[in-house]
Amino acid sequence: MIELKEIGYDTLKEVIEIYDTLSDGDKKHVAPNIYSLAEAYINHSIAWPRAIMLNKEVIGFVMLGLDNYMADEHDWPVYYLWRFMIASEFQGQGYGKQVLDLIVQKCKEEERRYLYVSCTRIDPMPYEMYIKYGFIDTGKVEDGEQVLKLKIE
Repeated sequence: MIELKEIGYDTLKEVIEIYDTLSDGDKKHVAPNIYSLAEAYINHSIAWPRAIMLNKEVIGFVMLGLDNYMADEHDWPVYYLWRFMIASEFQGQGYGKQVLDLIVQKCKEEERRYLYVSCTRIDPMPYEMYIKYGFIDTGKVEDGEQVLKLKIE
């Protein structure tokens, strides 16, 4: 069972090392987790970083932006899927969908109207994964990444 756990001393090293498991192709799409954790520290009032856990093992990292960043004003309130990474050996096994399900549940509980994400279009993934999940392409580009959104119902 997948769960999202607050990052502490017991998971910090593993979260940082997840980036090193990625292929060179995957690394083109995400920032190193050490950088993301530094961003979370600086933006502590809006960042929600979590270790993705499978049976007490760290298999990924996710971070939400708890603000309306990049969202159209008429979509507010929203959350922004700021970072999302699954270790290479655990990719393609449905864990990404389970994490998105947990994020959507958090959005529902906290009465967010949309979940936004941006991603590169260098390769088909992760764009196709988000579209398959139900995100729609807004047609906007932010910092060279395609902006997508998912209506929370």
